Amino acid sequence: MAPARARNAAATRHSILVAATRRFLQDSYECVGLRDIAGDVGVDVALVSRYFGSKEELFREVLRGEREDKLPLDGDARDLPARLAAIVLETDSENEREHVERLMIILRSASSPKAAEIVRDALRHDILEPFAELIQGRNPALRASFIMAVFMGITMVRTVMQVGPLCDADRDIVRVKVKQLFEAALSEAS
Repeated sequence: MAPARARNAAATRHSILVAATRRFLQDSYECVGLRDIAGDVGVDVALVSRYFGSKEELFREVLRGEREDKLPLDGDARDLPARLAAIVLETDSENEREHVERLMIILRSASSPKAAEIVRDALRHDILEPFAELIQGRNPALRASFIMAVFMGITMVRTVMQVGPLCDADRDIVRVKVKQLFEAALSEAS
């Protein structure tokens, strides 16, 4: 008889999130099932539902990630372009991997109307609204959308497509140029 596995709710929840992330990285939203995720973790599907409620909620949690410090919202809004440039260009493999995985999950599931709705809601709630509140001024929601577009675009070109000049150029030059892109995105000029 196999020894009983110790119960640890936090560890089980984390294992489910890791398994779900792997599944959503491999397949589109429509092709991933809660039973598959539960099987990967070795738990009953009812436990996945108990922790997350539904596939939709689990997908939201996967998009949200486990990091608490997702957005650079502390500090003066005037320093935001430099902070964003530092984040988008960071070479910490763990943080960079998380950014790329999240973007790949979004792209892989983009054809699903339900997943697209969840992604739009998550981006609005987790990124656009907090940034708009921070930057205020004229058209904060539009400017926050530009921030997100610059961030996602640079992440895609730099880490997924690995376009040479953006990856290989002098880091100080790249940092200045990326900071200028974020400054332009934040500009209140019409």
